[in-house]
Amino acid sequence: MGIIFAVGVGGGLGALARYYVAALVQPVGVSFDWGIMVVNITGGFVMGVIVEASALKLNLSPEMRSFLTVGILGGYTTFSTFSLDSALLLQRGEYAQACAYIIGSVVLSIVALFAGLWIVRMIYV
Repeated sequence: MGIIFAVGVGGGLGALARYYVAALVQPVGVSFDWGIMVVNITGGFVMGVIVEASALKLNLSPEMRSFLTVGILGGYTTFSTFSLDSALLLQRGEYAQACAYIIGSVVLSIVALFAGLWIVRMIYV
């Protein structure tokens, strides 16, 4: 139950951080989403720092590790977890799986979004 609480609290904090960082970075009147791009990049960087520091030096409890990675970074950006999963596949030399995961996640997520838009439009328009 401690891990679930840690993830929930961390997720809320991460979502608030994403909202404020993106709003702070995004120039007014610019259509390209610089704010979320900065969130994705900084989230990936922080995930790398936490994971490597945990492996080499820190002795984090499962609750603290979950609070920081799944909670805060998961609420801040799920892109950081996607980046970590992709990097682990590449580091293990599982190149075909990495390509399938990366291309599948990006392309199929966009296709699924369009499918959702289409279904709702078919129902309500």
